Amino acid sequence: MERKSSRHGLWMFAIALLVIALDQYTKHLVRTCEHLPLNGSWNPIPWLDRIVTLTHVRNSGVAFGFLPGMGTSVIAVAVVVVFIIVFYYRQLAEASWLLHTAFGLQLGGAMGNMIDRITDNGHVTDFIDFRVWPVFNVADSAVVVGTILLAFYIFFLDRPEEEAAADSAGPQASYPDGET
Repeated sequence: MERKSSRHGLWMFAIALLVIALDQYTKHLVRTCEHLPLNGSWNPIPWLDRIVTLTHVRNSGVAFGFLPGMGTSVIAVAVVVVFIIVFYYRQLAEASWLLHTAFGLQLGGAMGNMIDRITDNGHVTDFIDFRVWPVFNVADSAVVVGTILLAFYIFFLDRPEEEAAADSAGPQASYPDGET
């Protein structure tokens, strides 16, 4: 039993570390790219220009630029979220790998943006620009995908045993006098 628990915990933390590493590496590339000055755009693949481009912005708000100027306040919220996920993961010992993946993505995304906020005076580097949505980064994407996976798990996979047993028994015929 302990082996499965530690494997799931390792999976969650491995996903989080992968997200943090990819997020910080891509942000470093954006910040040091000579073709991509702050508030500038660059598309190294011209035929993708109508779909997506790289746009270097500093975001002082929460994900996708919402609530600008709240960057330093978000650090406290991110710290709380990180502690809740790390504390709660022990309760998830027997949970699905999907749930651990969701929490790993959320943990990695929260920590990736928190690193930026701590090292850049409350700002986050964003650079993925689909032009129809606010500019975002790898950490934002991980949080969103993790949240979608968590919602999927809650709504479709995390069902009480009685409900699952009733569904597997199949539909029951119902008659007006109450007999089945």
